[in-house]
Amino acid sequence: METTKYVDGFVLVVPKDKAEAYIKMANDGKSLWMKHGALAYFECRGDDLVPKEMGGAKPLGFKELAKASDDEDVWFSFITYASKEHRDEVNAKVLEEMGAQADAYKDMIMPFEMNRMAYGGFAVEVSGE
Repeated sequence: METTKYVDGFVLVVPKDKAEAYIKMANDGKSLWMKHGALAYFECRGDDLVPKEMGGAKPLGFKELAKASDDEDVWFSFITYASKEHRDEVNAKVLEEMGAQADAYKDMIMPFEMNRMAYGGFAVEVSGE
């Protein structure tokens, strides 16, 4: 089994009434990324987002961080790879396939606001694998 050394992470806000559409889109994404070699793919809906006091300080909660309202859910999503180079190879294949299918999705309405999504690539420094 390959060891995860690189992770693409996402935090996004999805209106509760668009969760079904987002889950469908996420399943399509999972199929695409896994087909092209991602090690794992996770889409996680916030379930316990009330921050607890830690050492006398109260950390920032995800709902506050994402400026989510009561009718929105915060999602934390991530895709794992063997390395940053592996991530770049997988994403290039995904983007190529997405480009080839662009006409099929040209009228698709996104179930969330792209400008409220945070994304970044992360090098794994400590792992429990």
